[in-house]
Amino acid sequence: MPFINVKVNVLKSDELVESITEIVLDKTSNILNKKHDVTSVLVEFVSPSNWTVGEKRYSTFYFDIKITKGTNTKDQKQEYIKEVYKSFKDLLGNISNASYIVIDEIDADSWGFEGLTQESRYIKSK
Repeated sequence: MPFINVKVNVLKSDELVESITEIVLDKTSNILNKKHDVTSVLVEFVSPSNWTVGEKRYSTFYFDIKITKGTNTKDQKQEYIKEVYKSFKDLLGNISNASYIVIDEIDADSWGFEGLTQESRYIKSK
């Protein structure tokens, strides 16, 4: 049940939102083994003039995913970051190396949906 927020500093288009969403859902379900139907994705567009890397303006992105702590290995997270970056570079073209992917691992008792924490879901499944 990840929540993913993607910010990009390119011109907004419905096609780009669709492509970003496809990448995110594919990599999140196939690499991190997260359920596709409860993965929430928010794509936001920032004016290129409002985003700098150092003192220069480049095409770039910031990708933040929140998952339950301890549900993925270091190797899975490394592969995820590598594959998401590669896919975004393929999609957006020449991007800044300072395009960030952050995996936030949230304790199971502090994270949930449908009014239940992930910890309570785990306990109920026993």
